Amino acid sequence: MQATAQVPIEVVDDAGTASALIDPARIRILSALREPDSAAGVARALGLPRQRVGHHVRALEAAGLLTCVGERRKRNCVERLLRATARSYVLAPQLLGRLGTSTEEAQDRFSSTSLLAAATCVLQEVSTLRPRAEAAGKRLPTLTLQTEVRFASARSQSEFLDELLGAFTDVIERHHRPDATGGRTFRISLFGHPALPPEPATSLPEENTP
Repeated sequence: MQATAQVPIEVVDDAGTASALIDPARIRILSALREPDSAAGVARALGLPRQRVGHHVRALEAAGLLTCVGERRKRNCVERLLRATARSYVLAPQLLGRLGTSTEEAQDRFSSTSLLAAATCVLQEVSTLRPRAEAAGKRLPTLTLQTEVRFASARSQSEFLDELLGAFTDVIERHHRPDATGGRTFRISLFGHPALPPEPATSLPEENTP
């Protein structure tokens, strides 16, 4: 049996698949099945009834979120080994139809609404382009740059933003050829937001001693 390769991230753009995915128990099962295991093994690991896990596993497999990667013998039974089709999943914005965020309704580029609308646009377009590239046997050309900058003051933050926008505009003006034929148009997005503080380390509860 040749199992389908597990992808790092899968964009779910089908309403039926999304409906099968959005369930707390099924999310736990998919997380457990990032590595191959049987339905019975997952039930033991999660402390859930085997019949309940089997029901969810069948639904996830029917939705294309689980794939069979082999078998193993457990006592007198042969168990099917299942694995999640991806390490992580993202819901495509187009699932919400007209309720999805629109860049036309978020014109203030310094607002969090505008940032979310632009990020949603990136996710929607890339999730549409990636399967087309895969079907053509090509790799989708993309670029991701991400870093953190700590500013000493609000003035330093403002000066950085002015310099960044100036450099960004200068590069675009030097390379943008709207009337060129035979070229390819890329969407370049620039995001910035305060970084979340690191989560405090959680200590394990102490064991009760007699």
